[in-house]
Amino acid sequence: QVQLVESGGGLVQAGGSLRLSCELKGRTFATYAMGWFRQAPGKEREFVAAISRGGATTNYADSVKGRFTISRPDAKDTVYLQMNSLTPEDTAVYYCAADQNWFTMTSGTRVAYWGKGALVTVSS
Repeated sequence: QVQLVESGGGLVQAGGSLRLSCELKGRTFATYAMGWFRQAPGKEREFVAAISRGGATTNYADSVKGRFTISRPDAKDTVYLQMNSLTPEDTAVYYCAADQNWFTMTSGTRVAYWGKGALVTVSS
């Protein structure tokens, strides 16, 4: 059974940075595409970023391009989301996701595994 353990959420001022981490436990990390989604209060969950199993391919939502970076360093069972130039509109619960299918991951539908979420609050 896959378990996704997130960390790194918190409160930051507008213009600041945060880094989210997500460790995959229970299965071979290298066989999963990884992603981040977020859900703001009163809104539906939306795709943020994804990275392929080997790390060669990434995909970002237009709203975070140039500000967020997803990565998965070699020899670590962890995916990171570096978030820079944060705005109050980035306030949300951020969810880590894992799936062995790239297209499933980027679509966000029927993703196999989800973390419990990490709250990110950006103050103005």
